[in-house]
Amino acid sequence: MTQAVCGPPMIENSAKGAERFLAVRLTALGDILHTLPAVAALRAAHRNARIDWVVERKWAPVLEGSPAIDEVIPFERRSLWGAAECVQRLRRNRYTCAIDFQGLYKSSMLAALSGAPRRIGFERSCAREPGAAMLYSERVTPVGRHVAELNYSLAEAAGASRPVAPEYPLRVPAGGAASIRARLQERGIGPYIVVGPAGSWGAKCWPPGRYGEFCREFENRSALRVVVIHGPGEISIAEEVCRAAAPARPEIVKTTIEELMGLLAHAKCLLAADSGPLHLAAALGTPVVGLYGPTDPARNGPFVPGAIVLSQARPEEISYKRRDSFSPAMLRITVEQVLTAVDSCLRHQA
Repeated sequence: MTQAVCGPPMIENSAKGAERFLAVRLTALGDILHTLPAVAALRAAHRNARIDWVVERKWAPVLEGSPAIDEVIPFERRSLWGAAECVQRLRRNRYTCAIDFQGLYKSSMLAALSGAPRRIGFERSCAREPGAAMLYSERVTPVGRHVAELNYSLAEAAGASRPVAPEYPLRVPAGGAASIRARLQERGIGPYIVVGPAGSWGAKCWPPGRYGEFCREFENRSALRVVVIHGPGEISIAEEVCRAAAPARPEIVKTTIEELMGLLAHAKCLLAADSGPLHLAAALGTPVVGLYGPTDPARNGPFVPGAIVLSQARPEEISYKRRDSFSPAMLRITVEQVLTAVDSCLRHQA
């Protein structure tokens, strides 16, 4: 594969291990996880380098402890003082290269404010906010279709090689794993699957009533329990799923991000639409069934081998428009199709 790089060629630092990289990807969870394989490839190419990652504070626990990252630096999005303190911390680290995987004004500004002389990012037409490219010293025309493949292109400009298979060097926080294990034991929950019915916008979601019907039918067919998760402000969706599941009784479990990692890491399967929990489960090695409508699974699907994706979208329905109403493409996915997909997912583990 080839890529066009605008700017000066990469010059390796003559002192072994003197390279100091800063990865910039602030949010959101799924996009952070689609950036991780590129950072893992960067680590494989620069074993002795320092590699730090600046990310919004709420997502920092996902990356903490990763063997690919030396330091996770939290960014306070809503605090001017916290943002200024973050910039000071970045400048103290004297990075030789900053890679902006996000392509926004704020992310490119952080890369520039870090003081790194090399700043790599997407070329103007590929950046989410085209003007962000003005702050890069090197602009890359990415190669690939999936978001994770595009991110590889930036890592390649910094000396990495595109791997045969993606790596997700994550570490499940011990405290979160222990906490969720104890909570499940208290409720008498043994082996389980997880259902994540919410999403960042309505058109990406499958109706709660259908998730409920799935839970009811799944309980009739399997001895596994169903755990329903939700994020902040999403409890009403989880409750609607449970009402529709009656007389089945799926368990609603509210978690911290650390507990969510523990919950997903030990689940037999996760069922969800295109969402952060779907990509987190896939990155943790948990089998997943993803439901897709207005987003393209070839671009935004689980970037792991063996993931099952259900999509009934016509080409003209792939829009990425953030509508609140259910997408007709999502409504074409039937409960029976989902039951068959989850059953296939579980049988492959037997």
